Amino acid sequence: MPSSAALYETVATAPSVPRGLPLVITLTGFTDAGGAVARLVDYLRDDLDLAPIASFSNDVLLDYRARRPLISFDQDHLTGYRPARLELALAHDAFGQPFLSLAGYEPDFAWDAFTQAVLALAEAYEVSTVTWVHAIPMPVPHTRPIGATVSGTRAELTEAHSVWKPHTQVPASIGHLLEYRFAEAGAVVAGFALLVPHYLADTDYPAAALAGLDSLTAATGLVFSGDSLRDENREYLAKVDDQVSGSDELARMLQGLEERYDAYMAGSTLATPMIHTGDLPSADELAAELERFLATRPHGDDDRRS
Repeated sequence: MPSSAALYETVATAPSVPRGLPLVITLTGFTDAGGAVARLVDYLRDDLDLAPIASFSNDVLLDYRARRPLISFDQDHLTGYRPARLELALAHDAFGQPFLSLAGYEPDFAWDAFTQAVLALAEAYEVSTVTWVHAIPMPVPHTRPIGATVSGTRAELTEAHSVWKPHTQVPASIGHLLEYRFAEAGAVVAGFALLVPHYLADTDYPAAALAGLDSLTAATGLVFSGDSLRDENREYLAKVDDQVSGSDELARMLQGLEERYDAYMAGSTLATPMIHTGDLPSADELAAELERFLATRPHGDDDRRS
């Protein structure tokens, strides 16, 4: 097993990091429905001006042939090479509140060593809470709020925000393993699985990223503007509405999803939306559908963005 020292390098220009900050984890994975996590990574890097603290080794963690880095070609010569990035960084929200961000690609190799390294870094910086976000496709209407399944050790978050609580087994992501190990270590940890409309799961759906930001706010108290995402989402939804209005089949599908969703909500006493559709299936039935979906995806069908 690679040592922690081989997995990452401390950045020489790293800023001083206050102890006791929340840690936010956004790692792209093969069930990144709506491109939610990929967009969150872009948002963190582009809008929050991250200050890297530790850079993880691509040569140890990344399968280059599965996730080929980008290189630029200008007529007759190469002008730039852009490797994937996986970094722990210091960030600040819209109000200047500091937090730690672990963002980038999901490692292909050395999951146990990577997990040990992340737990050690979290212990060294005495992080207060750990929160991670991912997204899965579900048969829900885009005209209703995006719900989530909330896991971890924070019962108050699960009670307030978890709209689907299945009993199931699914292929694990590194986020699952990190949550499991953090919980074992007694950390305060929460995972949000966003439930994204299945018919939009293979698109770049801005609302999914906005739901991810809302989840992080609920868990950490951090505040994110997301104005550009909101603008994109308005344009995106206008295009979706145009397509639905132009297709009787799509209109009937959406109407069915909405009616079943609303029927369930009418009998719900929860403060947050319940994202159950169909003829009010049980959690086990929805879990079986999720397992079927995951089983049909090709191996290595990962989100290649990082």
